[in-house]
This record gives sequence, C-alpha cells and structure tokens, in this order.
Amino acid sequence: MGSGRKLKRTSRLVVKVGSGLITARESGLDAGRINALADELSAVMRQGREVALVSSGAVVAGMARLGLRERPRSIPEKQAAAAVGQSALMQHYESAFARHGRTVAQVLLTQADISARARYLNARNTLTTLLRYGVLPIINENDTVAVEEIKFGDNDNLSALVAQLIDADLLVLLTDVEGLYTGDPRRDAQARKLDTVEAVTPEIERLVWSEPDRVAVGGMATKLQAAQKAAASGVPMVIASGREPGTLARLLEGEPVGTYFPPRGDRLAARKRWIAFAVPPQGRLLVDAGARQALTDRGKSLLPSGVVDVEGEFEAGEVVALCAAADGKEFARGLVNFDAHELRKIRRAKTTEIEILLGYKSFDEVVHRDNLVVL
Repeated sequence: MGSGRKLKRTSRLVVKVGSGLITARESGLDAGRINALADELSAVMRQGREVALVSSGAVVAGMARLGLRERPRSIPEKQAAAAVGQSALMQHYESAFARHGRTVAQVLLTQADISARARYLNARNTLTTLLRYGVLPIINENDTVAVEEIKFGDNDNLSALVAQLIDADLLVLLTDVEGLYTGDPRRDAQARKLDTVEAVTPEIERLVWSEPDRVAVGGMATKLQAAQKAAASGVPMVIASGREPGTLARLLEGEPVGTYFPPRGDRLAARKRWIAFAVPPQGRLLVDAGARQALTDRGKSLLPSGVVDVEGEFEAGEVVALCAAADGKEFARGLVNFDAHELRKIRRAKTTEIEILLGYKSFDEVVHRDNLVVL
C-alpha cells in the first residue's frame, strides 16, 4: 500500500502540530517535545525543503503561566491566555530552532486577513518571502483579537488554507494517533488504520469519533474538512503520528506512514481556491434543478431564472453559497453580481427582464462561471 504517494519530490510543505503534542496538561509547554519537533523540521530543511509550521498551544501555555486550572470559557479570558501564551510559545520555538542555526518568524492570522483579497495576497507574499530567506514561519490564529465572526475555528482548517496560500506540495497534520482508523483504536481492538482515503465520503465522515477529555480543539472531524480543502487545491495531505520519532523523514522517503489523502486531479486556480475556501459565504442562493445541472455539468453561469430564493443580506461582489432548492445542500460558491435586495426583485426572471425590474442592468449573470467554483 502507499504506492500512490509521490512525496519524495516535495519541496515545500506545511506541518501542523496540535497543542496535545507540545504541551503537558499540568505544566504547559513541553520543552522536550518542542526540541524533538525542531530536530525533525530542521533535518527536513537541511534537505533543501521549505517548511511552514502551523502550531497550536498558545492558550494552554497561557493557562500554565496564569495558573488557570481549567480552559477559559469566555472569549476575553481565552484571548488573555493566548496573549500571555503566544510569547511563551515563540520563546520555546526560538531557542529550539536556534540550536540548529535556524531563524523563526511569528505570523498571526485571522479569517479577515484571508477573506479580504488584498490582505490574502499580502499574507502570501510575506510567507513566500520568509521561505525564500530560509526562515521558518510559525503560524497561528490570532486568538488575541479574533472574535467568533473572524475565527478559523481550528488550526486544521487554517493549515489547509496556508497550504493553498503558499502553493505547498504537501500538508502534514501531526497528531497523537497514527492516522484515520475505522474505529477508536484505544477502545476497539478491531480498528484498523486506513492507508489511503481517495475522497471524504459520508462513509468516511461516519468514522470520526469525539474525545471530550482532550486538550486539543478540533479532533478528526476538522482534519477531514482540511483534507477536502487540500484535495480541491491540489495539495496531498497526510495525517500521521507526531509522537513517533522520524515520522516526517519516513514520510518524505515515500514510506506508507499515516493516512494519505491524494489531491484532486483538477487543481483549482489560485483565485478560485480563494473563492471556494478562504471566504465564508455571506448568503445563500437556492437554485432549481435545471440551473444546478447547467452549472455542474455544462460549466454555465448562473442566470436570474434559475434562482428560486435568496437568503441573507449581502452586497454585490461578495461570496455566496449556491444550494439546491430541493434539499438546501450547498454545491457551489461564487462571487455574486447583484446585492440581495436586487436579487429578490429579479429572481426567476429572464435576463431580458432585468432592466425592466431594476430600472438598469449591469450584468446578465447572477454569478459568472469565471467567478464560480463547484464544490
């Protein structure tokens, strides 16, 4: 197994580590684990590969420094813990990588940085410049300022966005299990590790279990979401154990380590990746079956006649979700040419009727096919 992996040629990779791998519940950050991680990543970089690290752990580190016994519940308390912990986290990484003569950089991102096209491109330019200088960017969500509306929610999804942001060749999620199993290996002796998952189907999603007693936020469900984002962006992804020494080296030698998620063959263009994954939809358009088929099978634009209903308030130029009117399931995303108020007036209308209904006509299409991504 694992023969489908072509990872030896990887020149740029994103590695994500969860807080459970680099912290101890009682004492906060685990210097020994961070040093071991730095050893592994430095060895990979000595091979001439570029690495970006997405690291959790700031809140847990802050809890230890503030003497908090339980994880904070309110956003201001979490943000205070993150503010204290982020500097501690970087201090540990600085000293761990200094032993290898490596410079590290702190990059804190929010959803707003990725959603705004100009800021997205700026983040991309900054990260690729750091990599060119041989610096290791250490990326985390900017928990100190992020409120629910601008949160990624977890670093698994953030790492998939970073992978597409910098055009990485590989995304590796290091966790405390060896991959995706058919059950919980700690409770089910019959559970077996899956070597390759060709696509995240409903059957695969049903394998995910929740672990309420863990420090980490996210779990396997968010890793599958990350796999879907990475695959659509043309980036292969691996879930592997961060506790096993030498995991990254073995992986990059082509060994069947962890669970491999191959990329989709039709890699989305950079702008379409941004539309599909970087921007939360601001509203929903319910589309009839005929229009859906024209969009998904024939690559057509969405016209007003195919729009059954409009949900939410949004401006022209924002991203909306396109959903089947029959079941409400999202099947595409796109940049909309009309605001919600205008669309409610012209839904179900022919393109020749737009000017009569609005008094003007700037576009024929509700969403042009160049600005549309079928998910």
